Amino acid sequence: MDAVRRFAELVSQPDPPLDRAALALAAGADPELDIEYWLAELDRLAVGVADLEGLLHRLFAEERFTGNTQNYYDPRNSLLPHVLTRRLGIPITLAAVCMEVGRRAGVPLEGVGMPGHFLVRPTGSEVLIDVFDSGTELSPAACESRFRELGGTGPFGPHLLEATTTRAILARMLENLRAAFRALRRPVGIEWVLRMRLTLPGAGLAEQMELAQALGSQARWLEGARILEAQVPRAQPEMAQRLAIAARSLRANLN
Repeated sequence: MDAVRRFAELVSQPDPPLDRAALALAAGADPELDIEYWLAELDRLAVGVADLEGLLHRLFAEERFTGNTQNYYDPRNSLLPHVLTRRLGIPITLAAVCMEVGRRAGVPLEGVGMPGHFLVRPTGSEVLIDVFDSGTELSPAACESRFRELGGTGPFGPHLLEATTTRAILARMLENLRAAFRALRRPVGIEWVLRMRLTLPGAGLAEQMELAQALGSQARWLEGARILEAQVPRAQPEMAQRLAIAARSLRANLN
């Protein structure tokens, strides 16, 4: 079973397991990935942890997980096995580590999808934790300051600090990888990322068009054209025309 199919099966479950789904996602970059090995590593990290303080001490003092401030857009920051190996990540993958180690230790945490900066929170509490900054506790005012520093505009309040679903976490991880592979001009990476993204809510024609472009960049013009042509009947007239033109452009490479 290839990585995309495995990922699709996991996220189709009523309550997808974050650990296995994040590792299935990472298998897109490494088809030989040993998922059971990395699940065991999460198990190991949880041994002896009894509470939130112990969890944060284990991850950020003993194991020295930290945010990658030197190369934030490195794709490895979005791939769980690399995060576990290098002890480096971005907010959302460090949050996934913290949530999954916490779950194993009986310290339930939920993801908080603040725009621009992902946080975690002990389930049922109002305590906000910045895993990108060594598990620092943030007040609502500090969260707003971070939000503004990152370019956030408009009113700030509890509506920006709501718990995030597992599917939304996975979608955000994929969007980070999509941007990273796009910047590095890696069409193979863009392809599997978009195929996974299309299995989750919120994806649509923009993802289909970029997938077709990624296939075209691999000289798979006919495959890309067929993806676009399949979308024409269900698209609005203006978009249908754009899709048809893009498909013809890909097919022109076959002449």
